[in-house]
Amino acid sequence: MDFDQPLPREVKVIDSASLFRLEERACGLGLSQRLDPAWVQANAASDGTHYLWPILWHSLSHRPDVPRHLRCELLIAPREGGHVLSLLDVIPDDFTPLPRVTSREEGVQVRRLLGQASSVREWLLRKGGVSDLL
Repeated sequence: MDFDQPLPREVKVIDSASLFRLEERACGLGLSQRLDPAWVQANAASDGTHYLWPILWHSLSHRPDVPRHLRCELLIAPREGGHVLSLLDVIPDDFTPLPRVTSREEGVQVRRLLGQASSVREWLLRKGGVSDLL
């Protein structure tokens, strides 16, 4: 992906295995917007459909070894149902091959959910506490 290009304007659809892989990758690179992979594995619906929406390009000027990456809004389908909102930093080589939503209607629905979903922290507070794994 050429960084001179504008921000990708496509919603990506990911399954739980891909979500876990992306969270592990972000953790391994020390990217700042991610969840602990153990938390994701424990709380994301194993057969859930999750969504990524790029919101900005991000780089770590103090760490030139880390590639420029996309900061994405992430809708996670938890085991209990519904969706919760988080952020996830994704490198372009991992983002580009992900499948995108297949219809305009699905994209509109995801954008609506992004505006309405509770954050992971809010969701955890409702469940009775905030995890130290975030």
